[in-house]
Amino acid sequence: MKHTLTSPDGTPASRLAFGTMQFGGRADATQSRDMFDACIDAGITHFDTAHIYTDGASETLLGQCVQDQRDRLIIATKAAYTGGATRDNILASAETSRKRMQIDTLDVLYLHRFDPDTDMAESFQAFADLKARGHIRHIGLSNFAAWQVVKAANIAARFDLDVAVIQPMYNLVKRQAEVEILPMADDLGILVAPYSPLGGGLLTGKYAQGGGGRLTEDDRYGARYGQDVMHKAAQGLHDLAATQGVHPATLAVAWTAHHPTGPSPIISARNVEQLQPSLDALTFSMPADLYAQIAALSPRPAPATDRTEEQI
Repeated sequence: MKHTLTSPDGTPASRLAFGTMQFGGRADATQSRDMFDACIDAGITHFDTAHIYTDGASETLLGQCVQDQRDRLIIATKAAYTGGATRDNILASAETSRKRMQIDTLDVLYLHRFDPDTDMAESFQAFADLKARGHIRHIGLSNFAAWQVVKAANIAARFDLDVAVIQPMYNLVKRQAEVEILPMADDLGILVAPYSPLGGGLLTGKYAQGGGGRLTEDDRYGARYGQDVMHKAAQGLHDLAATQGVHPATLAVAWTAHHPTGPSPIISARNVEQLQPSLDALTFSMPADLYAQIAALSPRPAPATDRTEEQI
């Protein structure tokens, strides 16, 4: 049976999650609050952040937003992107996150990335201690390859723990997760909350129209989404969206969510106007033929490798 996340009062996780990576960075406090409110109005109950996002401002602003309805929301954060997945680093990160967000219990605490230099038993002992203290409810893994998730799940079981949710990169032009990660998670009953369903904004169509964003501002994103085939797929999605009378971002998010294994994509934006097309995916009905047409716009995944790409 697949894991389902619920809030402290039992409210189920929404079909989409909202990622607050932009809070306190490209989105100021007012823009952040407006996006949070728009998500609540749309029915979003699952919010995602990380210890390192915008030097802590993301967690702080999210914490301010959730106070009056904390018990009906699922709050997830991530630890150990830097400093290794050691016991001390995980415990310190979790405590800092709780204080920043002014919440007693983190609904999900992720290991932000795989650490080959730390024994996973040490990491999961820290998670077990946090759960025993009531400081976390669920454990997640971000940027882990399939074999790393399976290894982690086996080690977690020694501490009477399980992996509830994972975060891989997945979108129309980054489909490697289809090879092993999505089938593995489905088989093990692990929820998948993939990030970057818009491909760093490529799938919104804005770059083809001369717009700017991560692909033009960040060399990592420029390299990640720089292949001609990806840009051709984005143009094809834009053209297909026009025939459907919807925004290409709506199609991109809805397509990611429509995978047969049932992932819950993490959407994000800089402001409400930019966010709305992704929120519209919550109510968009994806016919099987349209799903197939979109899938045909990009190559099927190449053979699996032993590494995953990371996004912080």
